[in-house]
Amino acid sequence: MNSATLERAAVEARPRLVAIAYRMLGSMSDAEDVVQDALVRAQRNAPADVDEPVAYLTTVTTRLAIDHLRSARVRRESYVGPWLPEPVLADPLLDAATQVEMADSLSMAFLVVLEALSPEERATLLLHDVFGHSHAEVGAMLGRSVEASRQMLRRARVAVEAERPRFAVDPARHEALVRRFLAACHGGDMAAFLALLTDDVTYVADGGGVVTAVPRPIRGAARVARLLGYFTRLERVTSQFALVPINGQPAVAVREDGRLTGAVLVDPAPDGRIAAVRWVRNPTKLAPLARALSRG
Repeated sequence: MNSATLERAAVEARPRLVAIAYRMLGSMSDAEDVVQDALVRAQRNAPADVDEPVAYLTTVTTRLAIDHLRSARVRRESYVGPWLPEPVLADPLLDAATQVEMADSLSMAFLVVLEALSPEERATLLLHDVFGHSHAEVGAMLGRSVEASRQMLRRARVAVEAERPRFAVDPARHEALVRRFLAACHGGDMAAFLALLTDDVTYVADGGGVVTAVPRPIRGAARVARLLGYFTRLERVTSQFALVPINGQPAVAVREDGRLTGAVLVDPAPDGRIAAVRWVRNPTKLAPLARALSRG
């Protein structure tokens, strides 16, 4: 395979490679770095007998993402407070039809569930169930047998299904729920939050030790409503809350003096209330989203 062929394949495959790497790593900036590294390595080291350049690039990207994820997990042991994925406006490099088809796999809830998997299990689940590769292809990409790929996928599915909601989330109802949450944010009203939350709701905030955030998950409607009421009353003096699409779902952007200071995503419960609130406050994680929103 000559360099011109590989270069054309790289241009074609880049959106897909970034989409895989982001779901693997939970960080668009890390995903773009991994893909760029993969393309450089492929240009230098690709064997002459490669028949499928896109599959080869996917293999290199996936293996680099696995290595990166292993080292990232070590770093997360010293991360201050809960860790949440880096929020993104959308899959910016994928076409609109693909974004709709893959929206569920982009959701913050799904990415959080993936954290329970080993790097290889995560790669297997994403490559097979999300990106449509066969077990033979997945096994070749990971250097495993077809049976090993099947076993990893079974383990991954069991772990994911144990945590994922067992009901379909209607997009219109999800947006209506977020709008009610947004109205409660504008009012800073604890009673309004309490009416929106399930009894066992979970609140998670990611400040990364850079900005103030609750250092551990909070559970229970009364505690979470009290926290949200206090925090939004405090914030609304100088902040603005707005509905924006984040990670393929309706969410709330928090701005202070025009600067993005928070991204808030909520998980609907079957009864139409909120089962989880995830509030990303870490400025480093918000920076790429802020740039995307400013362009939009």
